[in-house]
Amino acid sequence: MTHRSYQFTHALCRAPATSVTDGLRAADQGDPDPAVFAAEHDAYVSALRDAGCTVAVLPADEAFPDSVFIEDPALVLNGVAIVLRPGAPTRLGEADALRPALVHHMADVVDLHTEGFVDGGDILCTDDRVLLGLSARTSATGAEDLRPLVEAQGYALEVLQTPPEILHFKTESSLLDAETVLATPALAASGAFRGLKIIETVPGEEAAANAIRVNDHVFVSAGHPRTADRLTDAGYSVKVLNTSQAALVDGGLSCMSLRYSLG
Repeated sequence: MTHRSYQFTHALCRAPATSVTDGLRAADQGDPDPAVFAAEHDAYVSALRDAGCTVAVLPADEAFPDSVFIEDPALVLNGVAIVLRPGAPTRLGEADALRPALVHHMADVVDLHTEGFVDGGDILCTDDRVLLGLSARTSATGAEDLRPLVEAQGYALEVLQTPPEILHFKTESSLLDAETVLATPALAASGAFRGLKIIETVPGEEAAANAIRVNDHVFVSAGHPRTADRLTDAGYSVKVLNTSQAALVDGGLSCMSLRYSLG
C-alpha cells in the first residue's frame, strides 16, 4: 500500500528572500541572517533530494518576506494543489503569487473560495484524514469552505481547536507514519489525535515536534537531541537539519516545502 501521507516523489520550495528580515514573528529574537538562512535552506533542499524527491526551487519573492514558507498558502492532496487563504494580512497575496508555479508543477489546481482563512501550517494529513486546527491564522468559516475540496480528493476533514498559545497546529505536531504522530505533551493531551499512536517530545524540546516524514526519513530540527534519540529508538531513520534562521520568524521544517506525488 502506498502511504500518501509521507511517501512523495516531488517537492516544491521557494528560496528565502533577503526581505525575510521583515518576516512575521510572535516574539522578537532578532532578525534572521539571509546568508545563513540561504545556506540552511540549501541543506534542506539537498536532504529532500537525498530522501528521493525531485525538488523544484522557485526564485525568492522579495515582495513577501515570509514566502519561503511555501506550505502555508497551499495544500497538495493526490498531486492536486488547493490554493488557500493565509490568515496573516501581509501574506494574503502569497497565494496568488504562488498559483502560476502550482499550475506548472502540479497535476491540477483548485481554489479555496472563502471569506475566512486557512493556513497550511494548521493542516496535518494522514492517509485518509485531513486534521485542521483552528488558530489565529485559520478560521471556522475557512475550514468549512475547505471541506468539499478535501472530500473531493477522498479525505475526511476533521476540524480541531488548536490550544490558543500555539501558533499553528503543526508547530507542535507532525506525522511519523500512517499510524503515529510526534506531538508536544500539551497538544497530545488535547485529544486531537484520535486513533493514532503518539510519541511525545521530551520536555524542553517542544520545537522538535515540527518534524517531517519524507519517504524513509524523518527530518528533525537540530538542538533537540533527546527527542531525536527517542525517534531513533522507535525505529525511525532521523536526519537532523539546522533551522535556526527559520525559527526566528516562526518557521520550521514542514512549512519550507510542498511535498507531493505525481504518477
